[in-house]
Order: sequence, then C-alpha cells, then structure tokens
Amino acid sequence: MREQMTRGQQGQLAAELAELEGPRRAEIVEAIATAREHGDLSENFEYHAAKNEQGLLERRIAILRERLDHATVVEDGDGGIVSIGSQVVVEDETGGRIDVELSGLGGGDAVSASSPLGAALLGKRVGDRADVQAPRGVWTATIVEIHH
Repeated sequence: MREQMTRGQQGQLAAELAELEGPRRAEIVEAIATAREHGDLSENFEYHAAKNEQGLLERRIAILRERLDHATVVEDGDGGIVSIGSQVVVEDETGGRIDVELSGLGGGDAVSASSPLGAALLGKRVGDRADVQAPRGVWTATIVEIHH
C-alpha cells in the first residue's frame, strides 16, 4: 500500500531530505577527512564514529527517498470527515481529551492512519464514537473537533 500524506507533509520530508543530502552530508564528509588526518585508521575512534554516522545518514536518506517516491499525496479532505492531515480532538470515557494529527509522518502529537487510534478515527465525523483496539484493551473515543 502506498503511504498517504498531505502536500505539507510531503514538503516536510522533502525539506529534511534536502538538509541531509546537502549541509549534513558535507559535515560528515569533512569529519571523516579530518579524522583521517589523525593517522592510523584502525585505532582512530573519530574516524569510526564519523563513518558510523555516515552510514546512519545514508540510511535515513534512502528511507526518505523511498517514502517520497512511493507516496500518494492527498488533498485536505472535507472539513467534517477525519482524513490524513486532520487535526482531531477526541475524548475518552473518563472525559480526558487528546489532540492528535492523523499523519503519514508520525512524530510529536501525530498518529499514523494504520495505528489503532488512527484506523478507528478515519472517516468519522464530529460526535461519532470509535472503538479503539489498543494493546491494553478496547476504549471508546468520541470525536469532539476536526480541523484541516
């Protein structure tokens, strides 16, 4: 299944990719060159640390490229229906409120559309109740607000 994201979310990933491929990659290349100047590479901690960081950076770049290449951009949906990109306020059975963004990117207050909460909320409207199949058991979320 192709990952869905809004134009804004696509822009966030593209900006991160540009930062990693540009300035961040240049910093690591310089760190490796500097570490090489310190002599014997077999016992050079700075060199091995920089090479490890380079490997992690290149892996993150590959992941971002893959996500961007295979993403489906969705337009902001109808303001009354929960969709990718929606900011949703839900209330649990005890009256506790949670404010989340339904996102393909995750992080922060965002939830994935494939997560238990995200899957339960997709397609719902204000006032609808959704049974959330969470790891600790089922709970009911009532949708209080939806913003796009």
